[in-house]
Amino acid sequence: MTQSPQLTPIVAVTADVKDVENYRWHAAAETYVKAVTVGLAGIPVIVPSLGDGLDIERLLERVDGVLVTGSRSNVHPPLYGAAADAASEPYDHARDATTLPLIRAAIRHGVPLLAICRGFQELNVALGGTLISEVQDLPGRNDHRAPVSDDQAERFAIRQDVVITTGGCLGRIVEAEAFKVNSLHRQAVGTLADGLTVEAVAPDGTVEAVSVTGAAGFAVGVQWHPEYWVATDAPSGRLFRAFGDAMRTRMQARGGYKVAAE
Repeated sequence: MTQSPQLTPIVAVTADVKDVENYRWHAAAETYVKAVTVGLAGIPVIVPSLGDGLDIERLLERVDGVLVTGSRSNVHPPLYGAAADAASEPYDHARDATTLPLIRAAIRHGVPLLAICRGFQELNVALGGTLISEVQDLPGRNDHRAPVSDDQAERFAIRQDVVITTGGCLGRIVEAEAFKVNSLHRQAVGTLADGLTVEAVAPDGTVEAVSVTGAAGFAVGVQWHPEYWVATDAPSGRLFRAFGDAMRTRMQARGGYKVAAE
């Protein structure tokens, strides 16, 4: 039975680069692409990390939002003024060369942006901030790394508290002042970039969420993984729905296309 037409956003999903069996693959984890379909009823399009070989301006003319994914790799330290070291590997130079200009361009054009985990860190670096390579080694900081397990549900279990900034955009989205998240990471925000506003912190003071101050469109970064439990965790679902709503609002303002739902 055909329902009323709905605006269906096309979401650019960033890709990692991996060398496997003599091929170079540009790939995104299934949890992110499924979160686009399940969490906001959009169409995910994986964008290859081709650096200067990708026309970002043309890309942003054809998509309705950008999802910057998490990854096992870390942002290359020289990009934020630090020295590279083996302890912070692996790196993904091709991804860095693609995501940092993509983030800046999305913000500049008001394209809705959701940045997760590595993407959250890339957002800070793209706007001039720095990162801490191994936050768990600092005095007074907690160990934010995932537990050692072959069970992904255990690794991504919701277990860490975050406190939401009063009056911030994230608080309005999740309708809470504090809640638990699945934050698992080694790198963390060092110096917060000018132009970012803190939206949530962990009990040890680690910045866990930010928004782009005065952004023309939705532009939020979270250190945790809302994509993993988007169908069952209320704050995760609300965050993806807000991302989807922002894209649909922009599509309507631009006279966006419509796709009939079956």
